[in-house]
Amino acid sequence: MHHDSDPSGEPAREARRYFERDLRPMTRINLRPIASPMPVGFFAVAIASFVVGSLQLELLGDDAHLAVALTILPAFLLQLIVAVFAFGARDVLAATLMACFSGTWLASSLVLALAPPSGTRVLGVLNLVFAVFALMMASVAHRKRSMWLVLCVAVPRFTAAALANLTGATWLGYLSGALGMLLAVVALYAAFALMLEDMRGEEVLPVGRRGPAHEAVEGNLAVQLRDLERQAGVRRTL
Repeated sequence: MHHDSDPSGEPAREARRYFERDLRPMTRINLRPIASPMPVGFFAVAIASFVVGSLQLELLGDDAHLAVALTILPAFLLQLIVAVFAFGARDVLAATLMACFSGTWLASSLVLALAPPSGTRVLGVLNLVFAVFALMMASVAHRKRSMWLVLCVAVPRFTAAALANLTGATWLGYLSGALGMLLAVVALYAAFALMLEDMRGEEVLPVGRRGPAHEAVEGNLAVQLRDLERQAGVRRTL
């Protein structure tokens, strides 16, 4: 007696494997080269951090809150655009960092501009959560030294900002401002170094790439396509 299917499911599995083998020669993956969006992202971090740091250090006067809010608002849009392009470039670390920075600048801008009740304390909670997020990101971004260095400065900066918001301690506000200035300098260097690297196709200023991050710049096309079938957008599910 002939059976169309086996209770064990072996014929179905065999047919699926045969089907997948037939698909491989017909599969084509189109890559769209893009310029690195990271210099824009780090420049936005540098500019926004410097402006907010100037406010925290009382260099802009007591009535500059609205002006600072409007000044840092474009950083939200710029880093959101960077995040979109980073997702398209299959760099989940860069995309996640830029997207979360984008949301943080937007929230900070709105609280500074509108001054809602308890806004300072809520902003303190946001800064504290972002500091924890930055610490988690730093723990896995060590092979991307430029990003890792920015995160290493961002962690104490946002921690100090959170404590200043929650306690109202003036010296913590000054500390957060000083760390914000340092974050601006580090982000500015990272942006300039990555921009030069992308323009010339080689490392000009040291950015300390290691492992896959180094291979991404120095490796050949075969290295770039390694494990491509497992990347988001190629595999069936996320």
